[in-house]
Amino acid sequence: MSDPEVEEVRLQPCEPGKLTPVELRTLFLFEKLTDEQLAWIADHGCTMHAPAGSLVLREGDPAESFFVLLSGTIALSRRVGQDDVQTTRTEQRGVYMGATQAYIRDEGVERKYMATMRALDDADFFMLSAADFGWMMREWFPMAIHLLEGLTLGMRSTQAAISERQRLMALGALSAGLMHELNNPAAAASRATGALRQRVAGMRHKLGMLAHGKVDPDRLDALVELQEEVIEKAAKAPALTAMQAADREDELGEWMDERNVTGGWDLAPVFAQGGLDVQCLDDIEAKVGSRELLDQAIHWIGYALETEQLMSDIEDATGRVSSLVSAAKQYSQLDRAAHQWIDVHTGLDSTLVMLSHKIGTGVKVVKDYDRTLPQVPSHPAELNQVWTNIIDNAVQAMNGAGTLTVRTFREDDHVVVSIGDTGPGVPEELRKRVFEPFFTTKAVGEGTGLGLDISYRIVVNGHGGDIVLQSKPGDTRFLVKLPLAEPPSR
Repeated sequence: MSDPEVEEVRLQPCEPGKLTPVELRTLFLFEKLTDEQLAWIADHGCTMHAPAGSLVLREGDPAESFFVLLSGTIALSRRVGQDDVQTTRTEQRGVYMGATQAYIRDEGVERKYMATMRALDDADFFMLSAADFGWMMREWFPMAIHLLEGLTLGMRSTQAAISERQRLMALGALSAGLMHELNNPAAAASRATGALRQRVAGMRHKLGMLAHGKVDPDRLDALVELQEEVIEKAAKAPALTAMQAADREDELGEWMDERNVTGGWDLAPVFAQGGLDVQCLDDIEAKVGSRELLDQAIHWIGYALETEQLMSDIEDATGRVSSLVSAAKQYSQLDRAAHQWIDVHTGLDSTLVMLSHKIGTGVKVVKDYDRTLPQVPSHPAELNQVWTNIIDNAVQAMNGAGTLTVRTFREDDHVVVSIGDTGPGVPEELRKRVFEPFFTTKAVGEGTGLGLDISYRIVVNGHGGDIVLQSKPGDTRFLVKLPLAEPPSR
């Protein structure tokens, strides 16, 4: 079929007077009306036939008609990005669609169809104009209309306000966590930079003292060469256990103490951390060739080691900042297309980084990824919101202590993301309600009940997938199933 954005709506002419009041009463929508009301509807309505495959109404067009299905099968769909997502398919006689809110008085606001409707096989409808339907509802049921207007407009404004507040709260929590994570490496880099400045000044001072001591140029060259060897050795040195490091420090401290090195017990940890041993100190002593200059030489090389260690600390800190910024950029998807083929692991990893402050140290994160999974068509920024909502709920359920397991695998023609926690679980009577809007088991003020509703709509309506909850005490899992192919457009 052609693209519904350019396809014309071609309806067969409406035939007035085709339904009698008696026939109208067989439709559940009209069964309680009076004979006079049914006669009015029969006079003002008409029947219309739509052949199989025809477009009956299109999302976004002016809502001009109210339809009641008499026979046939119809499908309703919503446009999400470049995709059509089917929301309803039915053949139930009497279901209604179209200008269903024509009775609400929104002055100056043009009403539009909220979905596209297509006849899947030959279908027949009873139809009223939006103006007639709106007049009928307001005149015959004024109290009900007041209640419906209040409910509709109130729910709309309430959900908009709460959704906005939830987005702001989520953004605030993510921003606070990100700032906390950024502050640690930034502060470490700042501290290391200050210490590095002092060590470089100390190196200049000790080098001046060595030169002032009239060291033979050949010995000074050998000492500089030894410094480079020491730094290279330190870079390749294996990490020591706490016990090994303590023993090494004792050995180095005793060596320096025997030779009256100033502050030797303070220098010993620096040399031990650099992976140096007593043999290296013997080499330094041999190349200096003078007990008088040994003190300055040991301190000079110690400063060089500290300088390298501090530069490594700065490199690690700035690398951590860079990785956090990269994760935030990946999470937000600000510089990427709204719809693309993605590796789901990228979004999962960036979400875990963004939520690391909230996850805390009491929750163990286990990743069980199938890296051979193919890419899936998606709206990655929306999927990141799904991961955020589910992981946030899991962490809260565990109350800061437990195991969060993120697993990916393939199931038929779907990629499945399983996010599990070791919390108390969701009681059976509540499992069917967790995706309802505004439903929450959290205390007042701690949740809006929209997170999982939004996640459900993103996965099911936005991606043509499914989201399932499996839960028992100590093992709760949300399974998000994403199709490997683009959902077909009607």
